[in-house]
Amino acid sequence: MLRNITVGLDGSPESLAAVDWAAREAQLRDTPLRLVHAGRWQPRTYAPLTGPPTPSRLNDPRRDWAERLPRETAARLAERHPGLRVSAEQSAERPVTALLAASRDADLLVLGSRGLSGVTGFLADSVGLWVVARTERPVVLVRAGEGAENDHMTGDVVLGLGLENSDNSVIGFAFHAASRRAANLRVVHGWKPPPSSYGYGEAFDIEPNAELGTQVRRRLADALRPWRSKFPGVEVNEQALIGTAGSHLVDASRNAALVVIGRRNRRTPFGNHIGPVTHAVLHHVAAPVAVVPHD
Repeated sequence: MLRNITVGLDGSPESLAAVDWAAREAQLRDTPLRLVHAGRWQPRTYAPLTGPPTPSRLNDPRRDWAERLPRETAARLAERHPGLRVSAEQSAERPVTALLAASRDADLLVLGSRGLSGVTGFLADSVGLWVVARTERPVVLVRAGEGAENDHMTGDVVLGLGLENSDNSVIGFAFHAASRRAANLRVVHGWKPPPSSYGYGEAFDIEPNAELGTQVRRRLADALRPWRSKFPGVEVNEQALIGTAGSHLVDASRNAALVVIGRRNRRTPFGNHIGPVTHAVLHHVAAPVAVVPHD
C-alpha cells in the first residue's frame, strides 16, 4: 500500500495547526496526505406516536459538521498547496482505535497538542498520549498558539539522544528531517555524573567529571559519525550537557523547527509508558515534537 502522512482532524485549533504542518511535511516528502476524522456520532432521536424512538438523520448540526469538516479541510488544503495529493475519511471508531489503525499504513502520524496548558482534541482524556505510547510509527505533536503561524518551518532540528538506548531509526529520522529542511541539526545529550563525584558535604570534584565528560562526548561523536558521512550537507552541533535531558531539550527547542526524541517500545497491557523525558518534552516544548518508537 502507498505510504502517506496521516493527520488526525477534530476541528480544534491544535488539530488544524497539525493539518497545516502535515501538509507542508507531505510536500517536503512528496507523499500523499490523509485526513482522518474519528469519533462516534450519536444521532438525535424523536419519539413517534407509536413504537420505539427512531434516529433522526435530518437537520442534525453535529452530523452535518462531522461530514463537512474533512471534506472542506481537504478542499482548503488543495487550494493552498497546489499539487498536494490529499484524501479525507471519517471513522466511526473511537479516536484511539481509529488513529492506531490509520497509523499502520502511514510513514508518519500527526496530531494536535496543547502541551502544559491543558489537553484538548485528540489529547483529551489522554487519547494522544495513548496513541504516542502504543503506535509503532513515528508521531509528531503540533501545538497552536502565538507564533504558530510560522509552524516552526524554520530553525534547527533538535535531536535528544540517549547513548545507553540509542537507535538508528531515531538518529536517521532527525538527519532526514534536517536534510529536507536544509537545517542544522543540534544533538543534545544529558548525562549525570555518578553520585561519588559529588562526595558528601564536600565540594564538587571537577577532575573526574572532566574526564567523564570527555568520554561521553567521544561516545556521542562515535554514534553520530556514520550519519555525518551519510548526510555531509547537514551541519551538526552536538552537546553533551550535565543534567536531565528533558530540561536541556526544552531550552534547546526555542525557535526550533522540530524536536526529535525516541521512545522505547514497552509492550505492556496497562498504562501509557512514554518515559519521563518524552513526558517532559511533550508538555513543555512549543515546537513540533516527533516521537520515534524503537525496540
